[in-house]
Amino acid sequence: MQPEIKAWLKDIEISITEIYDFLPEDKTFNSFQNDIKARKAIERNIEIIGEAMNRLLEKEPDILITDSRKIVDTRNRIIHGYDSVSSEIIWLIVNRYLPVLEKEVKKLLY
Repeated sequence: MQPEIKAWLKDIEISITEIYDFLPEDKTFNSFQNDIKARKAIERNIEIIGEAMNRLLEKEPDILITDSRKIVDTRNRIIHGYDSVSSEIIWLIVNRYLPVLEKEVKKLLY
């Protein structure tokens, strides 16, 4: 594996860990929705994941990561359409899609 590919995968792995660390202790949607610091920190890490994925796709377009293009699109939506990103969407990403991404990234790294 090329060093930059490994570095971008590590960036994704670190961002996933940070997202889980930023979640409110009780891990409920209501707590998440009311914690602006957690929401912003998680959004920022999703942006990082999307940018790292974009770089990965430029270098390795056939990388085996589910919905890799959608990950980049989500990053773009958060950055450029920040006013249209709801807490519900971020919560869904964290709970439904992040665990899948985490497994796939770890499989590629280790």
